[in-house]
Formats: sequence, structure tokens, C-alpha cells
Amino acid sequence: MGLIAFALAGCSGGGDKAQGKGKGANAPGQGTPTVGYVVVQPTSVAMTTELSGRTTAFESSDVRPQVNGIIRRRFFTEGTLVKRGQPLYEIDPRLYRAAANEAQANLRSAQANAQAQGILAARYKPLAEMEAISKQDYTNAIATSRQATASVAQTRAALETARINLKFTTVPAPITGRIGRSLFTVGALVSASQTDPLAQIQRLDPMFVDIQQSSADMLTLRRSLGRNGIVATRAEVRLSLEDGSDYGATGSVEFAEALVNVETGTVTLRARFPNPQGLLLPGMFVRARFAQATNTRAFLVPQAAVARDAKGNATVYVISAQNKAVQKTIKADRTQGAFWVVTDGINAGDKIVTQGLSKLAPNQNVKPVPANSAQIIKPPSKEQQEKSGGSGGQGKAG
Repeated sequence: MGLIAFALAGCSGGGDKAQGKGKGANAPGQGTPTVGYVVVQPTSVAMTTELSGRTTAFESSDVRPQVNGIIRRRFFTEGTLVKRGQPLYEIDPRLYRAAANEAQANLRSAQANAQAQGILAARYKPLAEMEAISKQDYTNAIATSRQATASVAQTRAALETARINLKFTTVPAPITGRIGRSLFTVGALVSASQTDPLAQIQRLDPMFVDIQQSSADMLTLRRSLGRNGIVATRAEVRLSLEDGSDYGATGSVEFAEALVNVETGTVTLRARFPNPQGLLLPGMFVRARFAQATNTRAFLVPQAAVARDAKGNATVYVISAQNKAVQKTIKADRTQGAFWVVTDGINAGDKIVTQGLSKLAPNQNVKPVPANSAQIIKPPSKEQQEKSGGSGGQGKAG
């Protein structure tokens, strides 16, 4: 029994040594690790920014009365689309129709008086030449005729004013758009000097979006244009709605205001969007994504290749000509899809390590292969098959 125990202890110790030797051969960091890389080249990358904004109607107009009176009828349905010039309200026209008729009668009276005064002045002319009447009488007759003619012009203007006021008793739509609720009902007394509108009309297609951008960011952008490959571009804007969904249709920036809001320190950019379905409504909060410039010398590096050091600096491993993994600090301030946008720290044609990073240490020798290379698995040789078969047979026999 003692001899058997000694033999088993000796076998157990030899096995541990063999296992230890096997672990040392496969331990991380030993040998030359295989890493996958991609070759980067400079490309044009849009400098995208995301800012908050509010939707604003393309056109907005208040429906207001221009004469005083009581509303007799309303011709529209609230919330529907109305056309420019379409009648919306009728104000009691009887007083204004009577005023127009009175002005018409006054005009006819003035025309008759002017005609009589003109005839009288014409008759006085030969009598004055014959000195049958005094020249003063003739002068007075001419002056009276001219006054009568002026009176005709005055009464004609009064008639035109009365007709305009009569026309104002029908309140039309000033613009084409969707009308809101009526703030005054039939029977309400309205006046031309009131502060509240009768209703409001808004044109919702297209729609404006007012975007607020920091004046400091805009100043930085303008200073960077023309430097380091950064060029201006026409901003195509995409919207994210209040529920986080994408609006779908794209818009374009129309202009930027030439003043800074002293309270918020921002500049308002106005973008224009099509809104055929009426999905956008005035006052909605949205997020706008757009590019104000393009960097023509940027690199797109897969996000898996970029790490951060203890100071928070972005780093990548670049394969040198001697097949060593050299760690470089880069400038990567933003992402674009699955890539970091790198603007400094690497050069065209660099091999950036994207796979096998967990095995790397700075300046370590590596075996580089293109990223996502397929592994070639060879079938076992005859010797391996025989050895495996022999081991299997012994194990079975045991």
C-alpha cells in the first residue's frame, strides 16, 4: 500500500508540471499576437451639429374687423382650410349701405349744382365783355363754378369711402391657410379698434423651424472656414420630433439673423421644411441636425479602434514598418455612425489596429492581417488522426 501511494503521488506531481508548462506557452502577452487592421485615408466629412428649435408658421395673420358693428353671420367651419379673399364674417351692413346711398345722393346734388354754376359763369362772360355787368360779378360766378366742381370731387370721395366701409362689413380671409377657432360669435359687437382678433389663420405648408445656436460656436465655425480643409456647405437639416422619431423630410437653412439675443447669447437660424401632411404644428419643440461645413481632410476610424487613456485622450494603435504596435494620441471629438471622426494624430495610409487590441502593449511586435480576414482551418493530418485514435482506444480500454 505504501508503494502504491508513493507511485500515485509521483504521477500527480508530473501532471501538474506538465499543465503548468502548457499554460505558460499559451499565456496572454507571450509570442507574437495576430491583429486585424484597416488602412485609413482622408475623406470629406460633414461637420454635423444638433441643436434645439421651435416650429413657426410660414405665414400667420389675424382676422380683424375694419368697421364697427354686430356680427350677423359666420361663413366658415373652425379648423378648416380657407382661401385668400374667402368671406369669413358678415357685420350688419344696413348703416353702411345707408351711408353709401346718402353719399351717392350728395354726389348727384353736387354735380347738378356744378353744372348750374358752370352755365351761369358761361352766360356772364359775354355780358362782362359788353360791360353789361361788373367784372366782379363775373369773377364771383367763375369762383362759384369752381367751388361746385371741387364739391363734386369731395362728394365722390365720400361715396368711395362709404362703399369701402360697406365692403368691409364682409370680413375676408387675408391669406390662404388653416383657420383656428372663432373668438367672437354671431351677435357679438366688434370694433375696428379692438385688440382681440376675430380668428387667426396660419399657413402650415411649408413650415419654418427657428434654431438657436450659440454665438460662440458660430464664431468658431466662421474662423475655421478656409483652414485645415474646412469649407462651407449648404446646410441640409433633419428633424427629430418631440417623441424622438425622425420627421423624414429634409429642410434647408434659409438665413441666420444678424444679431445676438442678449438674454440667451444665441443666434437664430431659420430653416424651411415641407409639411404636406400637416404633421408639424406651430410651437412644437424639435431637434435639428445639420452640417454647416465640411472637413475635407478628416479620417473615419472604427470606434472599436479608439480607446481613452487615464487623462481622457483618445488613442489608437498604428502598425509601424517593423510590424510593431505604436500607440498614438489622436484628436477625435465626435462620431459619425460607427466611426470616430479623427482630425489630427494619424496620416494617410496608416494601418490602424481594430481587432486583437486586448493582447496589445505599446511597441509590441505583432502579426498584422487585414481586419475580418477569414481563418483557414486545415483538416487534421494522418498522424494526428492516428494519435487521436490511439489515445481514444487507450481511454476506452482503460
